[in-house]
Amino acid sequence: MNAEIKTQVISGKLAAEALLSEVKATTSELAKSGVQPGLAVVIVGNDPASQVYVSSKGKKAEECGFLSIKHELPEDAAEKDLLDLIASLNRDDSIHGILVQIPLPAHIDAGKVIQSISPQKDVDGFHFTNVGKLGTGMLETAFVPCTPAGSMRLIEQIHGKDLSGLTAVVVGRSNIVGKPMASLLLAANATVIIAHSRTKNLEAMCQQADILVAAVGRPKMIRADFLKPGATVIDVGINRVAAGPDEKSKLVGDVDFDGAIDRAGAITPVPGGVGPMTIAMLMSNTLRAASLAAALKIRTY
Repeated sequence: MNAEIKTQVISGKLAAEALLSEVKATTSELAKSGVQPGLAVVIVGNDPASQVYVSSKGKKAEECGFLSIKHELPEDAAEKDLLDLIASLNRDDSIHGILVQIPLPAHIDAGKVIQSISPQKDVDGFHFTNVGKLGTGMLETAFVPCTPAGSMRLIEQIHGKDLSGLTAVVVGRSNIVGKPMASLLLAANATVIIAHSRTKNLEAMCQQADILVAAVGRPKMIRADFLKPGATVIDVGINRVAAGPDEKSKLVGDVDFDGAIDRAGAITPVPGGVGPMTIAMLMSNTLRAASLAAALKIRTY
């Protein structure tokens, strides 16, 4: 360990547990007004990973005191059947959040499906209305994608809500993580640089970062020498790699954690970092959707 830097490993698990405790407490308060948040999760087909994700989301919703509904459609379900289901959920006053598990079968237009969800029930934050609100700084009524929202909460643990004077570098420009992450950092007054696969001198770019968010999907791409000493590193990557000829595969991030921990000021591990925050933010978004639908003011998480 570098004697000059005492690196903090940021526990997303502990942060998620704290957030979920707040969500459960507020849900209990809402119940006194006759309001129960409702989350509907829709899955098409039998992809094993998707089934696991859907089950974990449903279980977590029930733990929070939500109404939790799961809709399963067969792999060969017609696009119209899925759109009709979403339309019925849009009209259902007991449902405040609608989540369609991605990926969808190839014959279904995922973009069309996502845009068919009511923006007020779009707890994933992918509808163009919510994207536009986030991009223009209207965070009070925007639903923000769960992974960048969770990442932002971890950053706030280290730096607080005002990032004035800090340079943030986001490596990755996806609509799900990179772009919304940049918008959140801008809203918090950081100076933001977005780097991606076409960026030249990525190492030099990353070395400017007081806050580095890695979201590229390439295992251990960000090496220790990419980091400014003392930087806060948020590793969004989840990559499964072979551990050895006789060992099971393991999960690693986009950052070389073993090297980075000698240089970073704070860093999220993989697993146990951003991952737990994603599902916690989904619950938080659903709670907020329910409160907005009932015209009740609650604390914004």
